[in-house]
Amino acid sequence: MRIQPRPHQEYPWYVRLLLKLQRRKYGKELDSSKIWARSPKVFLGLSFFYGALDRKSSPLDPKLSALIKVRVSQINHCEFCIDINTAALLSLGGHQNKIHELQKFQESPLFSEKEKTALTYAEAITFTDRDVTDVLFSQLKEYFSDDEIVELTGLIAFQNCSSKFNNALNIPSQSFCVVPSLSDLAEEHEKKD
Repeated sequence: MRIQPRPHQEYPWYVRLLLKLQRRKYGKELDSSKIWARSPKVFLGLSFFYGALDRKSSPLDPKLSALIKVRVSQINHCEFCIDINTAALLSLGGHQNKIHELQKFQESPLFSEKEKTALTYAEAITFTDRDVTDVLFSQLKEYFSDDEIVELTGLIAFQNCSSKFNNALNIPSQSFCVVPSLSDLAEEHEKKD
């Protein structure tokens, strides 16, 4: 990491409380959070923003949200985000084959048209050499309501913020999951046959 966390006792009480909640949820404090928390009010605002997007009553399917977060993290080369978001996707029942196909989702039969449209939208927002065209937005409206599009756009914007921050400061993976290689998956499939 390019910047180190503060000593734990130097964080304000509300930051220590949020870090304690992370220990309960993840089994450890998130390195990314400890760096964001060097600016406690920004960290608090970011935490509320993420909590609003990640709420159970979100109109977005949790698996789709996790898939979007993994793809944006891949584009932005964020090891930490790829790790934690892949773990979240797998815990929601996401398939490892889909994760391996994610970078070429357009050609993969594993993804529904709705997923492909949402992922294309995420890429259009994330890649700086692309734009959200009227054609893409019309396709998006075939699958998502206006409220869902606002949530989806907010999720993509948040993940871009998070993954770009973590990549710039070289926040490493915290080993939340290990995604097997394609050869490992093929070998496992052969054993079942």
